[in-house]
Amino acid sequence: MPSYEQLRELLDPATTALLTVECQQGVVGTESALPELAAAARTSGALGNVARLVDAAHQSGVQVLHAFAERRPDGRGANHNARLFRAAERLPVQQLSGTAAVRIAPPIEVRDEDFVVRRLHGLSPVAGTDVDPLLRNLGCRTLLITGVSANVAIPNAVFDAVNLGYTAVVPADAIAGVPADYTPAMVRNTLALVATVTTTDEVLGAWKRPGGS
Repeated sequence: MPSYEQLRELLDPATTALLTVECQQGVVGTESALPELAAAARTSGALGNVARLVDAAHQSGVQVLHAFAERRPDGRGANHNARLFRAAERLPVQQLSGTAAVRIAPPIEVRDEDFVVRRLHGLSPVAGTDVDPLLRNLGCRTLLITGVSANVAIPNAVFDAVNLGYTAVVPADAIAGVPADYTPAMVRNTLALVATVTTTDEVLGAWKRPGGS
């Protein structure tokens, strides 16, 4: 764990962005295509912590990006080269462009200054999307990664961020996966090797203004 001063420097609002990954109604909402994952995100407190971080980012001037996975109704351009994609095509809730399933899930708030980055293909919220050029144009060097799932999209985002030269920071209590005990194992054995692992409260503390409440 970095010291308070190290974390504060690393999370400088001028060079930090917060990425929420697939925190959409069709994934973590009450009518999710993946009810086990949605339950894990809610009961673990991860979804609430993402909302807390987004709120603090808005107040601190940290750029927020929301990464959504969706597909066209005709499926054109979508991947079919893994079991995960083929299974998703049969789910009762589809992440179709323009539907409620691909809107942000409460209690997370989207503001006008946020970026919403949508992808129609692949597994990563970073590689092959607008995230990297947006971050570079904004002068961001640190990417704070939150959301779901710890099974697939979160490690993808962390690895891609590191490969692109960003410092990845993961608040371990603001991500979720299934089964519940998989997330801490993934954090401990994989993500901690390449990212700075922290907590929601530590991030909020780093963004708190000196002398502020």
